[in-house]
Amino acid sequence: MAGNLHPIFIVEEVVKAIGLVGAHGQSLIPGQVLHAWVVMGVLIVLGILATKKLSLIPKGLQNFFELLIESLENFVVANMGEDGRKVFPVLATLFIFILFSNYEGLVPGLDAPTANINTTLAMAVFVFVYYQYWGFKLHGFHYIHHFTGPVPWLAPLIFPIEVIGHFARMLSLSLRLFGNIKGEEIVLVLLFMLAPVVSTVPIYFLFMLLKVIQALVFFMLSMLYLKGAFEEAH
Repeated sequence: MAGNLHPIFIVEEVVKAIGLVGAHGQSLIPGQVLHAWVVMGVLIVLGILATKKLSLIPKGLQNFFELLIESLENFVVANMGEDGRKVFPVLATLFIFILFSNYEGLVPGLDAPTANINTTLAMAVFVFVYYQYWGFKLHGFHYIHHFTGPVPWLAPLIFPIEVIGHFARMLSLSLRLFGNIKGEEIVLVLLFMLAPVVSTVPIYFLFMLLKVIQALVFFMLSMLYLKGAFEEAH
């Protein structure tokens, strides 16, 4: 009987109702992509509403987003210096997208895109390519010294270790976020099956905090990788 339990997600059912299904009755568009589109749609709508009537004395959504963006920007500049403003828009976008994606998993009938390894890995690959891009853009070919170490004769040994370490960052970023968000959803479902109200209400609010922390972890690690790429090799 347990094998027949399968969550029903509203967005995927809508796509199936439209007729976008494959030979086995599955949606032609992967579920994590559909739910990522939901997050993007929500953010676009919120962005329009927040900027529709801008005021010198912000309130409502404008106040919320201004406070959020200003806090994130101050944090990045405090850790990276003024150069952090160059990459802040990307870092802020990652944080906000991940945060709202995490929270989507708490909405009945929806699923968190970040609970799928494909979503988190895609973001991790982007971060990897992005900070390598800035490293070569700022330092040119000398950026390669980040991988060779301070002593030239140790370069043949250090280089492969550094390359493996940088690629491991992608694995770490993607698996950490995916594992935590997926694990939280599994725990929430199991507790709901055992004690629907008594157990799930307290843990629900705890997970709301944890999802913020997971978004912050991804954000801060990405910032640290970029900070390293901005620095001169020693």
